[in-house]
Amino acid sequence: MTKTEPDIGSLETEMNRGFLHILVLALLEKNMYGYAMVKHIESLGYKVEENTLYPLLRRLEKNGWIASKWDVTEDRPRKFYAITAAGRTLRAGLLEVWKNQNRILGEITKAIPALASSTASSSRSSSSP
Repeated sequence: MTKTEPDIGSLETEMNRGFLHILVLALLEKNMYGYAMVKHIESLGYKVEENTLYPLLRRLEKNGWIASKWDVTEDRPRKFYAITAAGRTLRAGLLEVWKNQNRILGEITKAIPALASSTASSSRSSSSP
């Protein structure tokens, strides 16, 4: 029986869904259009596909958490998105959940030496410029 690396793909997908909600709601404090969001997120080192982002934007708008407005002043019309008051309330709540989860995970990893050393080394490598 051989030991193989676990496939974290499906779990990573689940984790990314919630993260992307918070990320988009944070980004939209400044009006942005979809492609600019994709490029900005990629510049931060996070990959998001357009076919993931646009359905999320539609769901957020349908729920009243963001609003959109077409800008037709340029050669190419662009749909700009902005967070609403309800979206700010949602974002604040989601950020509190995220901070609490991060705090709990931090406490657990500090208490387990093997986890503390692996999270310290991964945070050093992910924070490099």
